Amino acid sequence: MMPDRRNIIIPKIFFLIFAFSFLAFKVQSQPALIPLPQSVEWEKNDFSLHQCKAILITEDALLKPAQYLQQMLSGYKINVRIDFSVPEKDGPFIELKLGNVMAPSSVMEAYELHVLQEKIVLTANTTHGIFNGLQTLRQLISKNKTIAGCEIKDWPSFQWRGYMVDVGRNYQSMHLLKQQIDMMSRYKLNVFHFHPTEDIAWRIAIKKYPQLIEAKNMIRDKGKFYSEKEIKELIQYCRDRFITFVPEIDMPGHSAAFTRAFGFNMQSEKGFAIIKEIVSDFCDTYNVPYFHIGADEVKFTNENFIPEITDLIHHHGKQTIGWYPGGNYDDSTIRQMWESGGMDNPRSRYIDSRSLYLNHMDPEESVVSIFERQLCDTTHGDKKKLGGEICLWNDRRAGNENDLLRMNPVYPSMLAFAERSWRGGGFSGVVVNIGTDSQRVKTFKEFENRLINHKHLYFENLPFPYVRQSDLHWELFGPFENDGDLKKSFWPEEKNISLNDSISDLQVSGATIYLRHWWYPVHTSWIKNPKENTTWYAYTKIYRDTEEVGNMWIGFNDLSRSTATDYPDRGTWDNRQSEIWLNGNIIPPPEWKNAGKQGNSEVPLTDEGYSYRKPTKVNFKEGWNTILVKLPVKTFKGKDWQNPVKWMFTAVPVKKGSGVNWDADY
Repeated sequence: MMPDRRNIIIPKIFFLIFAFSFLAFKVQSQPALIPLPQSVEWEKNDFSLHQCKAILITEDALLKPAQYLQQMLSGYKINVRIDFSVPEKDGPFIELKLGNVMAPSSVMEAYELHVLQEKIVLTANTTHGIFNGLQTLRQLISKNKTIAGCEIKDWPSFQWRGYMVDVGRNYQSMHLLKQQIDMMSRYKLNVFHFHPTEDIAWRIAIKKYPQLIEAKNMIRDKGKFYSEKEIKELIQYCRDRFITFVPEIDMPGHSAAFTRAFGFNMQSEKGFAIIKEIVSDFCDTYNVPYFHIGADEVKFTNENFIPEITDLIHHHGKQTIGWYPGGNYDDSTIRQMWESGGMDNPRSRYIDSRSLYLNHMDPEESVVSIFERQLCDTTHGDKKKLGGEICLWNDRRAGNENDLLRMNPVYPSMLAFAERSWRGGGFSGVVVNIGTDSQRVKTFKEFENRLINHKHLYFENLPFPYVRQSDLHWELFGPFENDGDLKKSFWPEEKNISLNDSISDLQVSGATIYLRHWWYPVHTSWIKNPKENTTWYAYTKIYRDTEEVGNMWIGFNDLSRSTATDYPDRGTWDNRQSEIWLNGNIIPPPEWKNAGKQGNSEVPLTDEGYSYRKPTKVNFKEGWNTILVKLPVKTFKGKDWQNPVKWMFTAVPVKKGSGVNWDADY
């Protein structure tokens, strides 16, 4: 039992610091770049786009990048021509050139950018490097159409920086896919992993076997698939943006749709012959360097399945990738890691997707955990440790395709991943908290400033479920032994107690606070040794100049978009009796649309997540407002794998931002 620490008077600089934290979006003195280049030196004199009349190139290979830049500048109402000789007495110009750019890794993507008052020079070894430099140049353009003087030397730390979409379970339109590919290209991601076959549906047209895409063989989005023309269009769309298109036909598992279409499975004699035909046809039809075969989460009855399929794909001149752990791969097949475990074959190559599934992440958690990650357990890639992929596995039926981006933290995660996969670094393990180490916190806050800047500049009308959280501080009190009684109360919730003058057991920061992550101990959170049958309390203060009705994001069990988790009972925030008070007044939970119902993967989520339902209305008073959160837990063992115990909470005041998103308001 913890000692009674109520009403012990101590100096409280904690909330004085809090009072002077950022209250609104702050424009940084220098442009916010994501990913931050490896080397940036800022210079005094800026380049004026208003006076720029020309783009200079001296090689035909640079005509397409020059046209891309020309179109990009037209969006700022800057019209420039393309010249093949140095403009004479015509004002500032932008020069693109191929040259010898030195870099410790990924020299094909490296670039140098020098912004002077009279000209901009972008140099790279390849047109891919030029394209990367143009993405940085785009971010350097200010509202008044000047470009900050600087010298940048840049290259990626990892060669594989990918994003995967599962369109087998939930179909996405070409428009939505292209929107995501566009954002990938702007942040220098270079692999688009396309997952169109699943138990739910097979969504790629195969001429010889049209039954695969018949509506009757699909469970969701019936009749929706991708034609040969559309897949080729996606491949070219990626290629134009220097993104590698990686198709996946999941085999022999995750293939119930195949079984429904033929009446037998892939590992049967007939099924094996057909899937070989399909693979050969696919390889002949589509000009892509890689073929992902899935091969995870299945019981193999044909031990020759994977060896013969990979040999077939290699015969067609393509490299193979498979999920790991998974099939009995040869050494040349790239392992995409999805479960905890190491890179145990020194002869193989690896892609890291461990704990990088966006469908399982809380929005505020996502940016922290991805930014802090160390891909492939190393600070920079090599020939064996290629890089990583974030993955969007929305196993649950989506109400509409836009919910996939609205209910999953896709774009905040994409930017955090772009930063980490390009710059390298990070920390070992998986952490879901900002931490207390001063340098680590400082580094995260600096990135968060750039992230919020980009949210306002480039995502005004796109879903971006993340608000500033590094300046939101909490005092934690506990643990209190509750003997399995989740309703048992303790002194922090007594009305005559001044928590502001009491000694806390832990000081933490963030909008989402995990006491214990449901994948503990692989994922570490704030409490080092969490105990069952205990209760903790979290306390903070929010200042208001005037009395007002405000908004808050509040949540206690961020439902994964994959598991069929049970809904909270009516009149509760969760099924652990968690509670929250503002100025001593209980904040009631929402009127849940599906209160008390058993989880069902075929029922779309509607109001379960704090970031996609309407914020909770609260009454702030003038001056300091106190927020107290009660967090009891009985057992860490959920009733089944669909119902993990997530000992966590989210509480942050928010206000409507411009466009479709919300901003922090504290």
